[in-house]
Amino acid sequence: MRRPATTCTQLTKARSVGKTYCPTGRPRETITGMNAREKIIQGTRVPTLGMGTYELEGRACREAVTAALEMGYRHIDTARAYGNEASVGAAIAESGILRDRLFITSKVWFDKLRPDDVLSEVDASLRSLRTDYLDLALIHWPNEEIPLADTLTTFKRLRDEGIIRHVGVSNFTPELLDQALRAGPIFCNQVEYHVLLRRNRLHQMAVEHDLLMTAYSPLAQGDLGDHRPLSDVARKHGCSVEQAALAWLLGQAQVAAIPRSGNPEHLRSNLAALEIVLDEEDRRRIEELPDGRHVVDPEFAPAWEK
Repeated sequence: MRRPATTCTQLTKARSVGKTYCPTGRPRETITGMNAREKIIQGTRVPTLGMGTYELEGRACREAVTAALEMGYRHIDTARAYGNEASVGAAIAESGILRDRLFITSKVWFDKLRPDDVLSEVDASLRSLRTDYLDLALIHWPNEEIPLADTLTTFKRLRDEGIIRHVGVSNFTPELLDQALRAGPIFCNQVEYHVLLRRNRLHQMAVEHDLLMTAYSPLAQGDLGDHRPLSDVARKHGCSVEQAALAWLLGQAQVAAIPRSGNPEHLRSNLAALEIVLDEEDRRRIEELPDGRHVVDPEFAPAWEK
């Protein structure tokens, strides 16, 4: 479904801050009250809006990443399974942007999680991306046939050697995330997350443990449907429903979003969502939307939380 390239025409000045409490009793914000361009996670600055590259390949991928970097994107997400790391790496190399100004994430596929495989996969990512280190390396999907502790121990070895800066997981349920946290420091859980799939429990865990929660498919892969509450919020802010949906995510503590697009108009439109600040009433309206809609649910996925 093609979405309009409408940009935001008004900025709502309302600030809404919600509080929750971690196990130590220290209050933590669940709503930032503003769509900061960076989130600080465990002392590390992470660009709040990144570019996803799933299904972008070859020249199209290279040109899209180049365009995104020229617009100001500094957070790029890729994976070994995408088959596009070389194209992403070429665009980054040609950009001339200093490496320490970028936040680059890649992932290791679920059948490559044994220690020796992890080492070879990360090495291949570095070579393809033309970089000496990854800012974030993720387990792409959980695999119950390979001990999680063994995989994370190998990731942490690479972190200690400076080859990766942070260790994370992707597509982990609350129960699996809890297992990962018990195995040692975790920086991120990347999951499908959007207005039609509201991951309240995972977000609560991210707030309590100071984790990055990266939302992939934050626009439900372009199929947000036709829902009056979301349309009303978009109309109020003079923006598209996609921008309103992104703003809902970007305004949450701990959350970054990585919408994928090879279309420069859409890349610009996504950036404009950083200027939209939803108030408490907007968020209440979005809570009226249907929930629980997965657009990514392969047969090897874990049993998602209800």
